[in-house]
Amino acid sequence: MDNFLKWAIEIQSIAQNGLAYVKSDFDKERYERLREISAEMIKEKTDISLEKVKDLFCNETGYQTPKLSTRAAIFKDDKILLVRENNGTWALPGGWCDVLQSVRSNTIKEVKEEAGLDVEPIKIIALHDRNKHNKPIYAYGICKVFVLCKLIGGEFKKNIETTESKFFSIDELPENLAIDKCTIEQVEMCFKAKDNPNWQVQFD
Repeated sequence: MDNFLKWAIEIQSIAQNGLAYVKSDFDKERYERLREISAEMIKEKTDISLEKVKDLFCNETGYQTPKLSTRAAIFKDDKILLVRENNGTWALPGGWCDVLQSVRSNTIKEVKEEAGLDVEPIKIIALHDRNKHNKPIYAYGICKVFVLCKLIGGEFKKNIETTESKFFSIDELPENLAIDKCTIEQVEMCFKAKDNPNWQVQFD
């Protein structure tokens, strides 16, 4: 990641943490200005408008920690399941880990919502620092959890997030992967994990 972006993210984190504990109105004003500066820095280095940066970057409260996201690796006949999103790109089914959900339950929930399938999570494949693997760089940290799942049953139903699901072999993966969610290297990693009974969890 560009050092400029690292500095902006660190300034945002300091400002948010400060706002979580500040008691003085004088200090509160300073932390709010630091947060504004960090948003302006992000805007200068990306194609995102200042309003959008502030919406994504400056609305949370409390001590700042990375967000959690799950992605399911589901195989059938040595092919992996991908879902087509509304924008036409393909991804492993998954999403933000919701409040009151664990990694396990969120994986099951997201697969059901996006692919209509019932699965049993059986193994963690990797814990990835999103900004080290996926583009574009986000202004906040995300831990992506890749989970190997056993297919139990169910069938795809069109929904508000996806329009299609399909199993792909490793040599026929679609070119239009949603690389902000899963890269070809991450999908290939899932194939390697499936075929290796001694797989060691990858983590950053």
